[in-house]
Amino acid sequence: MKKVILTGDRPTGPLHLGHYVGSLKNRVQLQNEYDEYIIIADMQALTDNFDNPQKVRDNILQVTLDYLAVGLDPKVTTIFIQSLVPQLAELTMYYMNLVTLARLQRNPTVKTEIKDKEMGAKLTVGFLTYPISQVADITAFKADLVPVGEDQLPMIEQTNEIVQTFNRIYGGDVLKETKALISETPRLIGTDGQSKMGKSLGNAIFLSDSSEVLAQKIKTMYTDPKHLRVEDPGVTEGNPVFEYLTVFDSDQAGLEKLKEQYRHGGLGDVQVKKRLLNVLEEFLAPIRKRREEFATDPAEVMKILKAGTARAEDRASKTLTEVRRAMKLDYFAK
Repeated sequence: MKKVILTGDRPTGPLHLGHYVGSLKNRVQLQNEYDEYIIIADMQALTDNFDNPQKVRDNILQVTLDYLAVGLDPKVTTIFIQSLVPQLAELTMYYMNLVTLARLQRNPTVKTEIKDKEMGAKLTVGFLTYPISQVADITAFKADLVPVGEDQLPMIEQTNEIVQTFNRIYGGDVLKETKALISETPRLIGTDGQSKMGKSLGNAIFLSDSSEVLAQKIKTMYTDPKHLRVEDPGVTEGNPVFEYLTVFDSDQAGLEKLKEQYRHGGLGDVQVKKRLLNVLEEFLAPIRKRREEFATDPAEVMKILKAGTARAEDRASKTLTEVRRAMKLDYFAK
């Protein structure tokens, strides 16, 4: 049997180049090799968007369109909506008894997010406990691998802690430990030169951006602030234009010559940005076209999600049956 991979996204906005480099490309490459489940984590999105459910609802379709546009095949990859698999919420409730409040508060990923979002006294129980929901997602499908970045490793650690606690208390090996699948691709920086490209940071190039929007974003991209004139020497490291070219330009030999010229002076930002525009337009054009084709029939896209969710629920229900039996909660089982 194929090993199981679980991965996914929160539906809080359309997906961008950072998502493609960091996860989507890998998912497409792995989908025929593994039994791949992709979760659209709407319940987790609501932990910090509870007052704007329409945003989450609208982006269910947008995220799915991005998935299909980049080449994820619903015939081999199970794409599903988290909230419509009720077994996940039930597992989350059971797992809450297996982890202390202090342990959740020590989770470095959560601590960083709480700080970045400036939650303070507004921190909700739902947000603090969303790692437990992630554990439910992973264990429901007995995922062998979970693709994560280095900053998400605490989530894998927490998952395996709960798995070990559950199996120790309730006996047997009902739940399965998982492993992190670390992407070797470096994180794509934002168009503003910041270390992270984000949906809400105004520094992302989306897979759905039109040619006009793409051109405008590249025109205003951050470069080397000291590279004021064509003849000035410039820095390519940490320069978003060159960082993106390194990832997407197929002519790496030619790019190395441009980098050298830029470092010594004699190459203007306008010329380099023009090259990037051509490279990204060539990359995004087919994705944009496929996305537009799928978008003409949103009802069909929702049918794809409905079918995937049904498959996911069937798989999760098997795990939940085992969990209930181990916890002596199978009151009416024959």
